[in-house]
Amino acid sequence: MTNSFPLSQKYIDFINSVKNVSADFLEGTTASGKTTVGAGVKFMRMVSASAKRLHIIAAKTTGVAEKNIIQQDNGILDLHRNAVYYGNGDKDNKLPHIKFEGKIIYVLGYDNRDKWELVLGSQFGCVYIDEINTANIEFVREISTRNDYLMATLNPDDPSLPVYKEFINRSRPYKKYANDVPKEIMKELIEEPVPNWRYWFFSFADNLSLTKEDIDKKIAAAPKGTKLYKNKILGLRGRATGLVFNLEDKNVITFEQAKELDFVRFSAGLDTAYSQSSPDTIAFTFIGITSDRKCVTLDERVYNNRELKIPLSPSDIPLEFERFLNVNKEIWGFARDVYIDSADQATITECQKYKRLRGSIYNFIPAFKKTKIITRIQLQSAWMAAGDFLILNGCKNYINELNMYSWKEDKYEPEDGHDHCINSIQYAWLPYKAEIGSVQLENH
Repeated sequence: MTNSFPLSQKYIDFINSVKNVSADFLEGTTASGKTTVGAGVKFMRMVSASAKRLHIIAAKTTGVAEKNIIQQDNGILDLHRNAVYYGNGDKDNKLPHIKFEGKIIYVLGYDNRDKWELVLGSQFGCVYIDEINTANIEFVREISTRNDYLMATLNPDDPSLPVYKEFINRSRPYKKYANDVPKEIMKELIEEPVPNWRYWFFSFADNLSLTKEDIDKKIAAAPKGTKLYKNKILGLRGRATGLVFNLEDKNVITFEQAKELDFVRFSAGLDTAYSQSSPDTIAFTFIGITSDRKCVTLDERVYNNRELKIPLSPSDIPLEFERFLNVNKEIWGFARDVYIDSADQATITECQKYKRLRGSIYNFIPAFKKTKIITRIQLQSAWMAAGDFLILNGCKNYINELNMYSWKEDKYEPEDGHDHCINSIQYAWLPYKAEIGSVQLENH
């Protein structure tokens, strides 16, 4: 094998992690080197070490496999001069295949069921699936039980796809590289783990052959706020055609900048999700409205029951929420009226009971949700564009949600996810929307 490209330490560790590994899942940004190093280096190393004769490379079509995996610069044929590709098969094997060290690597297109069903009666040593997120899920299910070692690459996609629940989210990263995994993705790696299934997240920084100019060019080619930017540049999962909100630098301010503002009203919101098996959160948020009609997100507190040893229930919320409100009362000011998701009657009841029994200074009010979601988005988007909607840079969860919240592919509505802080903030400003914005929109 030749090696004409530099390898980051993470890729070196990835290549060398061969013991107690039965599957590697490689997710990340575009141009991070996943295919080159994954297929061309480690997969071929695993084939070489395998005792079995038959192996598989699967891509959307055999043409895609040839172009992106086998014949490209630093592809398999370039890196392994002793590998020979028979694109039309030969007298012994009618399917396209690579001969390598006395072994056969079939090259399949998972778009063609008739072709891949021909080989599924066999057991294989190593299987490589390119862009597994786009693969026929029946193919993935079938082939996953017929190999000793599986490698799959993917660019982030719709997190509701079954391939995530059944495969990707059952793998785990090595502790050394866990911090490299975006928090949004780490929260989704929650399905029952399979021993020896490993998760890897690779980004531009891991591809040492890219120059800063190369990276800047790729980033510039993907407009911010699009699905392309979200998936390819940020490496974040998302099913929609584009981001709902366009968060700009002008919308994010520091604590010191916020302290210079003249606040005339404070409010707070509460959105809840008590599930212990999802990334959904319980979100407290605190906002201020200024004399010059700006809405400022000042604080947040987020809980996820999956991560808590003792999960929160509705009866736990009043005390925790009041503590949050008291902290912000001392730092910013008093929000007398606070707003809770009107669909969560259990939490509303507990908060109102708490006030009756404890005499809380806060009024716990069901959120005003008559304003439709699309209208809320339209209002907030206009405020953000005008610089009238600001967020403290410490509100990381809310900022992350704004960078992920996307439109559905098939409907003109936002996805149902990555939205608990977003909803909580909306509950806080909805009663006061007429007091926000230098540009007033009609009919809202």
